[in-house]
Amino acid sequence: MGMRRGTNLPRMGDFNQAVILEAIRRSVDGVSRIELAAATGLSAQTVTNITRRLLDDGLIAEAGRAINGPGKPRVILRLVSDSRFSIGVHLDPAVITFVLLDLSGAVVRRRVVRTPAKDPRRIVDVMAQAIEAMIADAGIDREAVAGVGVAAPGPLDAARGTVIDPPKLQGWHRVPLRAVLAEATGFPVALEKDTTAAAVGELWTGNRPADDSFVFVYLGTGIGASLVRAGEAERGSSRNFGEIGHIVVDPDGPLCGCGLRGCVDVVCTPQAMVEQAESAGVFPDDREGNDVEAVEVRFTQLCARAAAGDLQALQVLRRAAGHLSVLISVLTNAFDVARVVLGGPFWSRLASVYLEEIPPALDRRSATRAVRQLPVDGTVVGDDVGAVGAACVVLDSVLTPRASDLYLED
Repeated sequence: MGMRRGTNLPRMGDFNQAVILEAIRRSVDGVSRIELAAATGLSAQTVTNITRRLLDDGLIAEAGRAINGPGKPRVILRLVSDSRFSIGVHLDPAVITFVLLDLSGAVVRRRVVRTPAKDPRRIVDVMAQAIEAMIADAGIDREAVAGVGVAAPGPLDAARGTVIDPPKLQGWHRVPLRAVLAEATGFPVALEKDTTAAAVGELWTGNRPADDSFVFVYLGTGIGASLVRAGEAERGSSRNFGEIGHIVVDPDGPLCGCGLRGCVDVVCTPQAMVEQAESAGVFPDDREGNDVEAVEVRFTQLCARAAAGDLQALQVLRRAAGHLSVLISVLTNAFDVARVVLGGPFWSRLASVYLEEIPPALDRRSATRAVRQLPVDGTVVGDDVGAVGAACVVLDSVLTPRASDLYLED
């Protein structure tokens, strides 16, 4: 599997430390200093200096010796998973998911609460209480928590740490979520778009080559996309990459508020699918209200009926899968990635139908079908991919070597 290379230039200490930590984290059975030097391209002296510092900080530990041919046994180094933690919060209009991750990226605790009435102050209070409860429940030292990552629906004002006007979160107008939550919890807070966070979670949790590239299609209350290229999530110049709601996937589809017909937002979202099911007679059209909760209940029923063999329900899901494959082909043809990953809070309910329908439809539209097949997979992280990803964003800032870190300020 590919490994990032370090640099032997002076003043690269933090970058090299991240390279070495990542190499140790990714080695399943631990790794020796000699193997680290070979994998990272760093000098034996640099490796020794950095591993000494990491041992002193308790981030890694010596885990026995390996006898490998003649010469003296090699000391094996391993990550100390419970030396640092991070917290991930996924703010969805329906539920808020919290996870506590250790340094290896494993979920130590999780909790889910219904999103309270959309008043931002109330939501921040609920977040702060849940974070405190999770730390207490795990019995860990607050000092060991590196920070809190929040995955929120876009668009975001990244410079100000503000959630602007997310659809479905009424009352949220330019909420300075990063600053308010940092004040309420006393932790540093990273704010990330939910779709980007999901891609980071996938990168962290999947044991893939260092130059991995994929499009992540996020199925939540809204549909979003993110792009990983050369093992890094593409965030976009305003950190709002992946607003794909107004790509047209069905020119004969319903009219969208933007003035076009058949956009992703009015064809592929859970709400759109529920409305199609109602007009097809799958349900009596008696749904009370259009709120997120009512839609989610109906959507869950729709997926359950499809799974039980109800042909009309199945037809709604198949049509949505067909439309989604149009969107995915636009993205994969434009970005020329190696694979496609599907995930998000609604994914598991759609997985069986979508994994059957999307690959062949995508293959028909693939510009590179003569050269290769595009693998389509469900997320390895599960429904909590937004929250896990947000926590990984924090771990990422502690652990992952960034090429951009090499442009050092004088």
